This record gives sequence, structure tokens and C-alpha cells, in this order.
Amino acid sequence: MRSVGVEEELLLVHGRSGEPLALAGAVLAAADRFAGQRPRGDGAPGHVFEKELQKEQVEFATKPVTDMGELGDEITRCRAEACRHAASAGALVAALATSPLPARPSMNAGKRYEWLGEQFGLTAQEQLTCGCHVHVSVESDEEGVAVLDRIRPWLSVLTAMSANSPFWQGEDSKYASYRSRVWNRLPSAGPMPVFGSADRYHEQVRAMLDTGVLRDEAMIYFDARLSATYPTVEVRVADVCLEASTPVLLAALVRGLVDTAAKAWCRGDPPSRVGTDLLRLAAWQAGRSGLDGPLLHPETMREAPAAQVVQALYAHVREALIESGDDERVREGIAGLLEGGNGARIQRGLLRTHGSLTSVVTHCARITSDSRV
Repeated sequence: MRSVGVEEELLLVHGRSGEPLALAGAVLAAADRFAGQRPRGDGAPGHVFEKELQKEQVEFATKPVTDMGELGDEITRCRAEACRHAASAGALVAALATSPLPARPSMNAGKRYEWLGEQFGLTAQEQLTCGCHVHVSVESDEEGVAVLDRIRPWLSVLTAMSANSPFWQGEDSKYASYRSRVWNRLPSAGPMPVFGSADRYHEQVRAMLDTGVLRDEAMIYFDARLSATYPTVEVRVADVCLEASTPVLLAALVRGLVDTAAKAWCRGDPPSRVGTDLLRLAAWQAGRSGLDGPLLHPETMREAPAAQVVQALYAHVREALIESGDDERVREGIAGLLEGGNGARIQRGLLRTHGSLTSVVTHCARITSDSRV
């Protein structure tokens, strides 16, 4: 069975005002101290936290696992540790993909971040967004590229399901995932073409790097890509999710997409040739609507109700879900998400109930700290 890992970026906020706090260094120092206090031989040297572009956020990566229950435990544990380290630094952690309150982010130090700031200017300086990346193991680059070629039309559905960023600089953006719109300002971000082979994928990456616009391979920000570090396909379209159960649902669906695509490749089934222009429209519509408006159906590229499109994704990967033992978990997860809403719907509901974006942030921080799968 393919292994799965999840990366989450989390927002650091003030406990009373809800404003973002540039305390990543202090949070990572607390994590370092905690790691140093662990007894030797516990099998967990160091910690899972890293800095990101902005000082107002931290990132963690789970270990690769094959069981979705274990993945849920990993995410719950990592979120709880992040909350503990943030508390020691005087902050709360909120699983929000953008700050609802106005923010002036502070970029972390380091040659790479300095290069980003100089090259991309305000685009980089304003890039306080938190995503969720799902890694699924593949046998080879050739299999990985075959998967990338075949999952393209379905990725926008994951954006809609995960949407958790309706507010930007103190205003309702009118989008469910405004993070996806901010992220796509970067020149290499967005849908990828059909490559056809691993050689062509790597040729495209080299050609992009040779332009000088990008500094390194980590700046190839395709919606899904071959990981430069692990033998995985990395799907990068999701907002960080408010509830800890949602990234587990996404991970199960992404593994189902990878399994389904790999089998289609082995059978000789060609990938859909839908163009990147239509995929960009699908991604925009997913960011705009989330689960509360129409989406573009991956099989027709025509508008359809969000629930119908999500169910189409489930039907597309159901055979793989049954084989992996994830079918019941995914069916229940989809039903719960469609009924209760994604993070965008929850945030807007909190604003209607409590009347302030500060309350939205503090309530979301509480949901983050209380997350259980």
C-alpha cells in the first residue's frame, strides 16, 4: 500500500486580538528545547517543525504512514505540539489559510528568502498563506509523471473541499479560498500540462530554471509535482484545513487518485487532454465557490453543483478506496464536510454569530487546539 504524508502550515496569532504574530523563531526555539528534553532512545530525535517564508507561520510534516487512522493521530499530535510550543512563546496557533485580520507579514532571514523578496517584491512580501500538501509514494519518476498527467482535472475539487480562507486584510474576499488566488500570483504556480514521460517533465523543469526567473527546483510550484526530496507525488492545491479530520480525508482521496491514475497508466489508458486554460478556470471557480456554489465538473468542464462534483471525485476513486480500506472513512468524511461545511463556511458563520474577525480567529484557534480525528 502506498505511504502518505501531510505537510501543514499554521498561523501564529495573538491570544486576545487575533492578529498574526512574528514569533516563528521563538516557537521553533521552544520546539528545540522540548526535543532536547526527550530521553534518548525514544525513536524521535529532533522535531517536525520548520520555519516558512513568513515569521507569522510554522510548518510541520508528518512521517509517512500507510494507515489513515495513524495519519490522523500524527496530525493531531503535531497540531497539539505546535499549540504547546506557541503557548510558551506567547501565541496561539490557528489552522487558517489566510489571516482574517489585517497583517503586515515579516519575511524570515536567509539567503533564499532574501532572494525571493528581491525577485518577487510585494508578491513575496504579502504571501502570508498557509497550505496543506499531500505526499503519496510512487515507484518511479515514470509512474509519478503518469500520475501527474492523469490527476490534473480533479485537483480543483480538492481546493474546493479544503477552502479555508474567505477573509483577506480585514475584508471578505468573496472567495472561499483566497489563498489559492494569492498563491497563484507566483509565476510557476498553477496547473501543469500533460508531460507524457519523466524525461519531458525533467526537461520542462530544467528549462524553467534556466530562465533565471526561479532560483531552484523547490520553486517549481505546480499544483502537483514530483517531490525533489522524497519518492512521492506532491499535491499542493489545498488550503490548510480548520478541522484535523479534513486533511485525512484529502489524503485518502489523493492516494485514491494516485492509485487510480497508476492503474490507468498500466492499462494504457491515455490522460485527459483538457488544456491548462480550462484547468485555470476550474481552479478559479473552486477558489471562488468552495462548497457553496457551482464548480466545473472535471469530466465535462461545465458548471455543476459542488456536491455533485465531490461525489464524482468519490466515484472516480471508489475502487481504489475499497482496496485500501478507506471507502467508509471517505464516504463519512464527504457526508460530514458537505453537511457541516469547509473552513470558509465555518469562518463566515462565526462572523455572523460573533460579529468580529477577532472572534473568528480566537474561535478557530480553539478549534485547532481541540482538533481530534
